[in-house]
Amino acid sequence: MKYSVVKGSSYVLIHAPDMLIHNGTTQTTEKQTNPDSKYLKDLPNHLRSFDEVVNYLPNQVYIGNHKPKELREYEQPWFDKKIDDVKKDGKFGEILAQEEFIGLVKIVDVFDLVKLTKEFTESVRVKLNNHPLISEELVSRLKEGTNIEEVEKIISEQGGEAIYNNGELIGCVKRAHDIDVNLTSTVLFENLVAKASAVITALNLIDKNDINPEEIDYVIECSEEACGDMNQRGGGNFAKAIAEFAGLTNATGSDTRGFCAAPAHSLVVASSLVAAGTFKNVMVVGGGSVAKLGMNGKDHIKKGVPVLEDVLAGFATLVSQDDGINPVFRTDMVGRHTVGTGSSPQAVITSLVTEPLDRNDLKITDIDKYSVEMQNPDITKPAGAGDVPTANYKMIAALGVKRGDLERRDIPRFIEEHGMEGWAPTQGHIPSGVPYLGFARDEILEGNIGKAMFVGKGSLFLGRMTNLFDGISIVLSKNEGKKEEAEGLSEEKVRGLVAEAMKDFASHLLKE
Repeated sequence: MKYSVVKGSSYVLIHAPDMLIHNGTTQTTEKQTNPDSKYLKDLPNHLRSFDEVVNYLPNQVYIGNHKPKELREYEQPWFDKKIDDVKKDGKFGEILAQEEFIGLVKIVDVFDLVKLTKEFTESVRVKLNNHPLISEELVSRLKEGTNIEEVEKIISEQGGEAIYNNGELIGCVKRAHDIDVNLTSTVLFENLVAKASAVITALNLIDKNDINPEEIDYVIECSEEACGDMNQRGGGNFAKAIAEFAGLTNATGSDTRGFCAAPAHSLVVASSLVAAGTFKNVMVVGGGSVAKLGMNGKDHIKKGVPVLEDVLAGFATLVSQDDGINPVFRTDMVGRHTVGTGSSPQAVITSLVTEPLDRNDLKITDIDKYSVEMQNPDITKPAGAGDVPTANYKMIAALGVKRGDLERRDIPRFIEEHGMEGWAPTQGHIPSGVPYLGFARDEILEGNIGKAMFVGKGSLFLGRMTNLFDGISIVLSKNEGKKEEAEGLSEEKVRGLVAEAMKDFASHLLKE
């Protein structure tokens, strides 16, 4: 059976405090229903600075400067802990400041919908010129800005969406249609943010892994946004829009949606496309969701916690043909939450975890690491959702006990050895397994682990089309070398030998 491999992954965080205040749905809803609320007045005093965001251990883990196991060396919560060796640039990606990101949003705007003031444009141009991954060609798209009076007019008279930086109005997004609700300035701003965050993540993937962008021939985009107009809401295509600005000149692509489970679905699709030979190199990428900024802000402030949902998150990975070296996606070890599975915790874990293991005569303990919903407990605990990864590991361990794969007394050890603390920001799709993919590749290549399972889950009922739950999983394992090499002769060599034999046979006949 042919497999595909993971060639590299990237992770980017964007500090977005002003977007949190003005664009996160918790805050925009509060402004509509209770504009004079104490929450809105207190909110600016509970936001973190850029330096605090960079100094936050889960964020350093996310971009690859610290390993997941280091989280256990610090007592929770982590937001008040100081750590050493912090950088805004990491092994897997970077933490980008809001000002630079707003400039990037303008750069990826191809319909001149984003209007920035002259002063802000010139300021951010200097910073983007110094960014190692944003080319001179991209920066050249930052044309001369407009005056603040024009920005204010678009907002007040034409339904524009305001853009702020450090509490100051510095621009806006225009609506693209007078009556199309899918092309309002609010929706377009959300989509441009998703696109821009995915572009910078794709650029990091290419740079950090020394990838030739011209060799990528397909892109799967897996965020939780959707672009379209009144005739095809959510029709897409984010993937090609991202590929255009990431320099993927030979790529086509499409969007995959599955709520929080979309990245896991995309890994399965990408690895299958490559294994089938349809494409050689497939990029899976997802940008951030501005709507989810500050989603649990009210609970955080009540508990005396900074509003930790202050970053947009991006993720990207490259799935390629088997090179005999990099870890392989085992497409024969895919777990599926089917229509008939049911929604009980045991049914879900059985379908996603144990069913694919049973098909391959493996025990739960044969998987070295499980990457589940890697939500950061600093964020979820104050909001009343508990420690999400630990809850998942307890369910997997309990099922292991029921199956006889481990003893009840071994549950704590199982959680410690096969699980991890969560570190991903609550951006919905991002935490679903994929934050560990970069580390898993390294761990397998270093010989520290042999197999890792990535589990994505989704709440399909949020769309009001079905009450069904969703989920899918796939195993990443050590590359045992190309099968054709292990079996002695490649298909190409066999064809050559057959052709040579037929030639000799024909020559013999002619001689007779």
